[in-house]
Amino acid sequence: MGWYRRVPLAAAAIAAVLLAGCGGGSAVPSPSAKASATGTGSPRTPPPATPTGSAAPKAASSPASLPVAPGAGSLPQTNAFPSTHSTAFRHAMADLWLAVTTGNARFALPAFFPEAAYEQLKAIPYPDADWQDRLRYDFALDIGAAHGLLTRGAQLVRVIVPVSEAVWMYPGACYNTIGYWHVSGARVVYRDQGQERSFGIASLISWRGVWYVVHLGAVVRPAVTGIVDDPADGPGIPGPPGNC
Repeated sequence: MGWYRRVPLAAAAIAAVLLAGCGGGSAVPSPSAKASATGTGSPRTPPPATPTGSAAPKAASSPASLPVAPGAGSLPQTNAFPSTHSTAFRHAMADLWLAVTTGNARFALPAFFPEAAYEQLKAIPYPDADWQDRLRYDFALDIGAAHGLLTRGAQLVRVIVPVSEAVWMYPGACYNTIGYWHVSGARVVYRDQGQERSFGIASLISWRGVWYVVHLGAVVRPAVTGIVDDPADGPGIPGPPGNC
């Protein structure tokens, strides 16, 4: 879990997860087998018998992140308003939930604001180091804190985003050189042991018409620790607006 060390990290990347298994295609008959079918050539050797009632063991599937907007962080920003009904948003929230349920923040990397976009966005020295050593590090701590809320088998129900409260942040606000859409206080609603519960996403911001998590537990924290934003029984209350 390299995300939990507060040291400079390499540029963000996720390795593809390969599922073990064999293809189920049909075998091509050998020339001798074709000749056998017409009554010439050598007889075909039968395959070894498979015990009755047995089945080949299935390869265990590994959890994997879903693509959100691959490569978009290196492209210029647009003022497109992000949809909460897009494939990108559904994948982002599925990745976030996978990270929370496993406690592994790497699964949520596609849902997290891209490093390349952050370097374009921020008018600060060394934005790459700030992304790696502050934003991503705090995000991993918050994933761990949210993971501690759940019991095994918790299921995502929905994510509520108060889009009516979204605002366009103009260049110059919050040390930014580029504008973006921002919304605070989205709610992750889940069912755990028959009870509907929720927690917040402190800050979502846009890049090229896609919502990304930039702060999960808190925008500003009093100590270097994981934080859960407003955990509640039931869906909770989205908002309030504000922050960066």
